[in-house]
Amino acid sequence: MERKKGIIFDMDGVLVDAMPFHFKAIQTAAKKEANIDIAQRDVYLLEGMPGEDMVRELLQHKRYSGNIQNINNDSKNLDSLAHRIHESKKRIFQQINASKPINGAKELVSSLRCKKALVSGAAKQEVNSIIEKYFGKEAFDVVVSGEDLEEGKPSPDPFRTALTKMGLTESEAIVIENAPLGIRAANNAHIKCIVTLNNTPLQLSDFEGLVEHELIFADTRSVISFLKEYCEKTG
Repeated sequence: MERKKGIIFDMDGVLVDAMPFHFKAIQTAAKKEANIDIAQRDVYLLEGMPGEDMVRELLQHKRYSGNIQNINNDSKNLDSLAHRIHESKKRIFQQINASKPINGAKELVSSLRCKKALVSGAAKQEVNSIIEKYFGKEAFDVVVSGEDLEEGKPSPDPFRTALTKMGLTESEAIVIENAPLGIRAANNAHIKCIVTLNNTPLQLSDFEGLVEHELIFADTRSVISFLKEYCEKTG
């Protein structure tokens, strides 16, 4: 009897090339609201964290906190500034977003003959719109959006929620990620994780201790044969 199997996809950076626009929007909003210059690498290291939490984490980073007078001595002021930056970021992102599928993403999703889930911290409406536009309504058996989650990455909640909805156990699925926090979330959920780097500015050293090197792939297209074999293998 064939063993049940599933693939759990992260969205941004794995299937859809949206992160450059998210970074630009955060960078612009932080400059406008707090006059601080956010580094690209710092944003990518926090990719997968809920938006306002990410901004708050960036504001508390020693690289930036010294440039924000009195803010870190007052949690209410910090929360207020994080909220303003996040709201500004969302507006800017809507204006500049020109994201499109990662090279090979459509082929990968359509070619796999096993259960497929997509997990994203984005709003359900946004996630469903992207799926319908680029992959088709029936592309995924399960979709988990921000509204379905109590906690974001690196909590295991996003991937455990996907497993429950797929009717699978930890050993019956693989997560595809591109960011350290996402890998930590998969590890915390005890699910095997592979990595597609695509256009991330992060280095291999940023993934050290999180995933075996042989499970790190250059891009989404290069993982197609690996996952097709995984889905087709019995036992």
